[in-house]
Amino acid sequence: MTDREAYNCIGTVTAKRGCWSFLKGGFVSYSSSNLSLLYVQSSDERNVNITVASASLQPFTIEQWRMNQQYRINTDRKRAVTIHVSDGRGGRLQGAVVTVEQVSKDFPFGSAIAHTIIGNIPYQKWFVDRFNAAVFENELKWYATEPKMGHTNYTLADRMLEFVRAYQIIVRGHNIFWEDPIYTPDWVHNLTGPELRKAVESRIHSLMSKYREEFIHWDVSNEMLHFDFYERRLGAGATLDFFRAAHESDPLTTLFMNEFNVVETCGDESSTVDEYIERLRELKEGGVYMDGIGLEGHFTVPNPPLIRGVLDKLATLRLPVWLTEVDISSEIDKESQAIYLEEVLREGFSHPSVNGIMLWTALHPNGRCYQMCLTDNDFRNLPAGDTVDRLLKEWETGVVKGRSDEQGAFSFYGFLGEYHVMVAYANRTAKSTFSLLRGDETKHFNIQL
Repeated sequence: MTDREAYNCIGTVTAKRGCWSFLKGGFVSYSSSNLSLLYVQSSDERNVNITVASASLQPFTIEQWRMNQQYRINTDRKRAVTIHVSDGRGGRLQGAVVTVEQVSKDFPFGSAIAHTIIGNIPYQKWFVDRFNAAVFENELKWYATEPKMGHTNYTLADRMLEFVRAYQIIVRGHNIFWEDPIYTPDWVHNLTGPELRKAVESRIHSLMSKYREEFIHWDVSNEMLHFDFYERRLGAGATLDFFRAAHESDPLTTLFMNEFNVVETCGDESSTVDEYIERLRELKEGGVYMDGIGLEGHFTVPNPPLIRGVLDKLATLRLPVWLTEVDISSEIDKESQAIYLEEVLREGFSHPSVNGIMLWTALHPNGRCYQMCLTDNDFRNLPAGDTVDRLLKEWETGVVKGRSDEQGAFSFYGFLGEYHVMVAYANRTAKSTFSLLRGDETKHFNIQL
């Protein structure tokens, strides 16, 4: 709290009697203040005695914060490369013209798509020009694939898969179950224990056997920190059974928890970062394999220091972290949406534990989206779309040209991904390819003419 602002939650921790707990958070002050007060408050407003040790408050200017982000991007998303040019006898060639082009990116950056992309050539072109990852907005959810008991229909999902396969786009599976009863098929509500168990087993078998090895991830039991439709009806071990069955059906896919209000705010007691970690540990103790951390990212006004604090804490688990459904509330005007979206994307891309970012911006007729659109219905960019295009351009190497030095070498820093290289010397040329993966050492690549 400051002398100009109201109370804001800036960090949470699950504190237990008799032991130390680590609290990390942060806030942004948009105006100068003569006073800042930090309060520690229990979630149920009881009076408790708390001992605080090793407390620190580190201020940063916006410029310092951005510089730190850029340093992390340069360190974790890029790598030094040296290309050595020689003749067939190993002699160094000075003055050779080297042209390097990044042809694909290592970092998955994508968006939700809907069935509206099927046969929509302008939408498809707009999408593939930008993104290397996708997720189906609704077409794999149980209410969409089996609206009536025993009548499954995967036609829309199959056609959407044909599209992503044609352009070599990776795709997340969303979702097997949704714990929110509102999004559970109506007919499922009427099932009793044994009938419901049979139905969920059939759902897992039908979905996972049909799409085995098609999806890089599956959100298994969506938003289970906020809702518990299946566990209330099938018992506390239902979620573990879902994860086990999904792993048995498709052992190479990564199984995710997917939740909102973990990274967006710390004011939701159901989904604090500690609640998320505790649930992950329960799954781990129950024998769940290849688990991943899905953070939806439906923001109103983002708090970058809080985002970083949450990501830092989750990073200690050494599990893959994805921002899975990023958007900015439609309550925010479009210009501000773009500003806030850039804050979120820079914070995510600069964090070394974030393995991918998905936007929740599937386009529907009349230019409608869930909360935030990147374009209008004619695929003309809105402010948020301009932000995405600018960042995608900033986060790619593009084409780099130069000449080999007296050592026959040409060096540059490039974003991680796949590259084509062409070398020309006198009347000779040579072409090759190489992969630039994460690593601390300089990547050395040899090419002969």
